[in-house]
Order: sequence, then structure tokens, then C-alpha cells
Amino acid sequence: MRIYSSALVASLFGALTLSACSPAQNWRDVAFEGSALKVQLPCKPDRTARSVPLGGVPVELQVMGCESGSAMVAVMSAALPAGSDASAVMTAWQKATLDNARVTQPLAAGQQLAWHRPGQLPLTTSLRVQAPGLRANGEPVNMDAVWGAVAEGERVRLLHAVVYDRKIAVELSTTLFESIQP
Repeated sequence: MRIYSSALVASLFGALTLSACSPAQNWRDVAFEGSALKVQLPCKPDRTARSVPLGGVPVELQVMGCESGSAMVAVMSAALPAGSDASAVMTAWQKATLDNARVTQPLAAGQQLAWHRPGQLPLTTSLRVQAPGLRANGEPVNMDAVWGAVAEGERVRLLHAVVYDRKIAVELSTTLFESIQP
């Protein structure tokens, strides 16, 4: 009986200690305006939208992002005009993202994997990339990023989610990427 109560006290103390800590993440559901696309973010996001050329195609890019602990988390979405080549636009988006993070290319084996979620289009350009790069100020950073596409009527909506941090917590990127719902 004494062993049982000592173990119970130790477990309760551990649980109370952990619950007293303020979590770096406060997951919440967020949605993109004008779309059924939803995702969970670990912090209250800032939002912006602007017209940008992606792969030579002008699109309205919606961006949601926030800082969670030392990580920068962002999710972006763009509805392509009907008839656009989604794979070509996504390839250009990937190149721009990797160039911006100064990721050495071509990527090594294992840094680039197919990434498909239920409800997404089965494009060969739907990828997950994990690679080291550099921040704008030259500091080293790691990135874990995904790109995918979903059909919205006759149009295609591209999506991109990314986590940047010196050391990326696997649970953070896994939860973010698995939460994406078309």
C-alpha cells in the first residue's frame, strides 16, 4: 500500500508540475476566407492577403502566420484562375520558398517526400520538404514545409504550410500538417 501511495504522490506531483507550465502552443481552428479550407494553428494568427504572381499567374494570396515559442508558423492559400497549370504554379512556389530560405538545391535524398492528405488532388508536386537554410539576417534555420492542392468547383486552390525554427519540434509540424482540411 505504501508503494502505491508513493507512486500516486509522485505521479500527482509530476502532473501538477507540468500543468503549472504555460504551454507554448494554444491550438485553434482557423479558416481561409471564401474557402472551405481549414487548419489548426498553435497561436493566434496575423492575417494578410495580397495579389502576387505565382509562376507567372496573378493570384490573391491569403497568409496566416504566428510565432509559437521560437518557431515561425505560416499557412498560405491561393485560388488559381480556371485553366491554370496547378503543378507548374506549385513548382514555381516551391522554388521561390526554397530560394527565399536559401536552401541548398538540389535537395538531398530524404529531404523531399510526396505529401498527400485526404481530399487533396493527387499532384506529383504535392510535397513535404525538410531542409536547413538561412534566415534573412543570415542565422541558420530549419524548415519543414508542405505544398498541396484541392479542387474548388472548376478552380484549384493551392496551399502551403511551413514551420521555421532552429530546431523544429516534430509534434508542431506534424499537428499543423495533419490538421489541414479541404
